[in-house]
Amino acid sequence: MAITATPLSPRFGAEISGVDISRPLDGETIQALIAEQDKWGVTVYRDTGLDDDAQIRFANYFGHLESLPPRDGRPRIYLFNAGNLGPDGEINWAESAMRYRKGDMLWHTDSSFMDLRTSYSMLRAVEVPASGGPTCFADTRWAYDDLPQDVKDKIENLECEHSLWWSRKQAGADITREQIEERHRPIHKLVHVHKGSGRKTIYAGAHCYKVVGWDWDESRELIDYLNAFATQDKYTIKVDYAVGDMVIWDNLAVFHRGGGFEWSERRDMRRATVREAPAPDHEDDPFGELFSNAPPIVAKA
Repeated sequence: MAITATPLSPRFGAEISGVDISRPLDGETIQALIAEQDKWGVTVYRDTGLDDDAQIRFANYFGHLESLPPRDGRPRIYLFNAGNLGPDGEINWAESAMRYRKGDMLWHTDSSFMDLRTSYSMLRAVEVPASGGPTCFADTRWAYDDLPQDVKDKIENLECEHSLWWSRKQAGADITREQIEERHRPIHKLVHVHKGSGRKTIYAGAHCYKVVGWDWDESRELIDYLNAFATQDKYTIKVDYAVGDMVIWDNLAVFHRGGGFEWSERRDMRRATVREAPAPDHEDDPFGELFSNAPPIVAKA
């Protein structure tokens, strides 16, 4: 059966059909799906039939998976909790958990606060609340194309510091700038070429903290301008979920944010994330040091 991509907007995002991703795939099919992902930035797979093991198997086709190492008798974890349930399977009412999730409602790219960034994120719906809980996406390649030329010239060679704690502070967490600056802040290019499409893109979002070598006010003016520019309505789409759906987005080509839902309703969303190449050839722990040194307001991983 031929793979079909049905566009969700004229320039990015597509719903993929014609392939059963719950089963093992051959190399030709895998490369065809990656090519569609590189083209559209966001791809949606409806009623996938995936369980946890099948989602992990599928995600491995795209590269090296981020994971949490074995701990206290718990096996290595490859699927991250992106909903509101705790380890006991019940709604997690801890204030730290709710504040942490508020940061997901800001436009961002996953793990830009790590030295080795996340490329693909794959989010599967297991339980969906009646109040919704969509994910919104912004095409930062299209937005870059439309930037005024003087802005393109200004940002071409700039680099920025990124911090998870900065995005959490913006979402209302009681974290000081002093606490942020005591902690590691990876540096990434503000403009980079998206490998899959060869197009330039804006790499900023809510974790983007400061332009290297610039003062604070000047940095924030530029970053806030770029974030606002890239998330104008004409560059965005919204994806709603039914149980069994999975959405894949390329963090090196788009921003995303959670659309909000009622915390009193169960939401079970499981995310596999792939690290950009060249990734390590061994199991690692990219989040251990980050969360071991977290400000108190943030729940430990």
